[in-house]
Amino acid sequence: MVTAPVHIAITGTHSTGKTVLMRRAEMELRAIGLRVARVHGLGKRAAAIGLPKMQRHTAISTEWVIATGIADELERTTDADVVLTDRAPIDALAYYTAALEFRGEVSEPATIERLEQLVASQSPRYELLLATELDLAEPVQATHDYDPRYRHLVDRHVHDWLFRTSSSHQLVANTDDSRDNAIALIKCRVALLEDSTT
Repeated sequence: MVTAPVHIAITGTHSTGKTVLMRRAEMELRAIGLRVARVHGLGKRAAAIGLPKMQRHTAISTEWVIATGIADELERTTDADVVLTDRAPIDALAYYTAALEFRGEVSEPATIERLEQLVASQSPRYELLLATELDLAEPVQATHDYDPRYRHLVDRHVHDWLFRTSSSHQLVANTDDSRDNAIALIKCRVALLEDSTT
């Protein structure tokens, strides 16, 4: 057992395999006896209370998603060895800045700065940050009505932020080998931290 939860998060645009990867990680970590909590579903919860999402994302919906995700992660630290976050806070910011570009709008610099500070405050918590890469050949699920240009903009905004802030992360491509490597890396990172606390 680890004495403090290991925090692992994933970021990337929609329909790039984030949730599937986090579910698999949860299953494999539970199989080796670890208590795993997964933070997910923030977009659906935001929509359920009437907040806009996707290309209609606003500063308020962005701040709600970031703050709620942070609160959820903190809550999960009380009874988990590993906290898996399906959508790191950078996702909400990237979805917002991509929505602004998609709509041809500009936000107040102070608003962007405040949201960036919220994201930056949480980023050091992650012992591992995975970032999916958009595969344009991989279509979105037929049940989703996603604008392909917006999907591409989100991908660019995520990776631009990671590059601009020199955030340590591991890329995950749309291949079985890359996903297998990501799972192996998660297990290795958890094992290293577990060893360092015993």
